[in-house]
Amino acid sequence: MTSDGPPSRVADMEPESQTESGHERIRPQTPEAARVLTEPRVEDASSTVDAKPGLSVRLEQLRAFYGEAEQVKGVDLDFRANQVTAIIGPSGCGKSTMVRCINRMHEEIPGARAEGRVLLDDLDLYDSSVDVVAVRRAIGMVFQKPNPFPTMSVFDNVAAGPRLSAGGRSRSHSDLHAKVEAALRSAGLWEEVKDRLGEPGAGLSGGQQQRLCIARSLAVDPEVILMDEPCSALDPIATLKIEELIDQLKAQVTIVIVTHNMQQAARVADRTAFMLSGKLVEVGPTEEIFTNPTDSRTEEYVTGKFG
Repeated sequence: MTSDGPPSRVADMEPESQTESGHERIRPQTPEAARVLTEPRVEDASSTVDAKPGLSVRLEQLRAFYGEAEQVKGVDLDFRANQVTAIIGPSGCGKSTMVRCINRMHEEIPGARAEGRVLLDDLDLYDSSVDVVAVRRAIGMVFQKPNPFPTMSVFDNVAAGPRLSAGGRSRSHSDLHAKVEAALRSAGLWEEVKDRLGEPGAGLSGGQQQRLCIARSLAVDPEVILMDEPCSALDPIATLKIEELIDQLKAQVTIVIVTHNMQQAARVADRTAFMLSGKLVEVGPTEEIFTNPTDSRTEEYVTGKFG
C-alpha cells in the first residue's frame, strides 16, 4: 500500500448541511434506530414499495484495518435517509471495505478490525450492547456476484430471513407466503417467478438471481441496503432493471451503492462520494460531482484521466 501525504480537506458541496461555524448540525436523538434493532417493522404483507421515512447512517472517523494495513483512513460521511449515495473511486481505494464496516461484515474477516463510529440515526452500531445479528437484519447487503442459497427454492431463499427472525415462533404459511410475495413484488420479480417458486433459486438468470437476493434482503424489512457493485456481472438489460428498482426502493429504504460505473452513478445516485487511497476526497450532489467538482482529483477521476 502506498503511503499518503497529510490528510486533505474533504469538500462537502452542500452548505445547507453545515452551521455558520462550518460544523454539521447534529440531529436530535431519536429512539427509532434502537427500536428497529429490537422490534422488526411489521407491515401489510401485500404491499409493494410503499414510501416510509428511512433512517440515516453516519460515519465518524471510520478506520478499517486488515492486520496492520489501514485500508480506510478516518472517513466522516453521511448517508441521508431515503436517498441513494454512490461511492466511486479506483480499485483498492477502500470503497467496499468501508461499506462492509457499516453492517459489521468487515469484522468477519480474520485479522480485520474497524475503529471509529457507525451511527444508524444516533445509535452506535459498534456499541457493545448492540446485537450484530440485529444490525445485519436492519442493514441488508447485496454483493457483486448474485449469491442465492444454492440448495433452496426461490420461495425458501426469500423466506429464510423471516423464518430466522421469528426466533422459533411459528408463522402461518399464509403469512409467510404473503411476506415472500411482497418482497418479490418489491424487487420487481414476482411476475417472472410466481409459477416457479418451488424451483431452485440458482436456476434463475443472473439478473433474476440478483433481484432474488434483493428480495431476500427486503423480506426482513431493512432500513438500509448496501450494494457492492450489484450490476458488474450483469448484462445491460438486467442492469437497467436493477437501476430502475434502486430508484423505486429509495422511497422505502436508504441505499448505498459501490460502483466503478460512472454512468451508473450519474443515473441512480442522489449524492456521490469519491474516495482515493482510503480517504474521502469529496461528497456532494451527483450532478455537481460530475459537472463541477471542487477537488481537481475528483475531476480527473470522473473524466477518466486515471482509475
